[in-house]
Amino acid sequence: MDTASMTVRGRGQARRAADSTAMAVAARAGFAARGLIYLLVGVIALRIAWGGDGGGRQADRGGALGELADKPFGAALLWAVGAALAGMALWRLSEAVVGGAGPDGTKPSKRAAAAARCVFYAFVSFSVLAYAAGDKGSGSGSSDRRTHDVTAAVLTWPAGPWLVGAAGAAVVITGLWIAVRAARKTFRRHLRTGAMSPRARQVTDVLGVAGGTARGAVFAVAGVFALVAAVQHRPGKAKGMDDTLRAFRDLPAGPWLLALIALGLAAFGVFSWCNARWREV
Repeated sequence: MDTASMTVRGRGQARRAADSTAMAVAARAGFAARGLIYLLVGVIALRIAWGGDGGGRQADRGGALGELADKPFGAALLWAVGAALAGMALWRLSEAVVGGAGPDGTKPSKRAAAAARCVFYAFVSFSVLAYAAGDKGSGSGSSDRRTHDVTAAVLTWPAGPWLVGAAGAAVVITGLWIAVRAARKTFRRHLRTGAMSPRARQVTDVLGVAGGTARGAVFAVAGVFALVAAVQHRPGKAKGMDDTLRAFRDLPAGPWLLALIALGLAAFGVFSWCNARWREV
């Protein structure tokens, strides 16, 4: 191989290494931003658990953004979160195109899941950035209102109740899948456990199990409400994240149960920060 070819090859390798580093930074920033949002949702839900109104905030992404906006340097924080979530979307896109880390990262199912997550994080990033730019009805909109509006619209379609019911069943299954995977600690497959101390692995396990179980429970219950809305043909029965969390408070021992779920969501936020540090990307 001549010198020119070696130079071109070396430049190509350097460029790929730089691209890989950039994607790693984008992914880690995205996990950090996700963790901040879940931590704030958990804090708001904890306020609601003990008879408060959450400080006037919804226990959902919109409420979390409102909390950030009221903090010192809130506008800068919102822009940073939106940009970080855009980085997460780009990383998921790269996984969909070239495959993710791990031996099964190039499987079609993994690529399809990465593509779906790319679309989700792109939407969330856009809504956060729009809110930061002054569109207060964008990122801070109530998840309950959006859920009601979408459900009401779909129920007017000829096969609307079946579609809402199918979506509700899918959300229930997704919630159970999230909870089971958390309980089985499958998240370990994506972490650089060799780089973690025994104490860090133990703490991350606790956060991952508690956070994933709580998150899965919220998904599953929200799916049940969608199923009820489909069966009764009443869009008001479908609930977003805030109303779903408040529904826990109305059960026997409800404040304690909601407090447990709230702490779990906050734990998932901190677990996301652990991913920002030790995730294989």
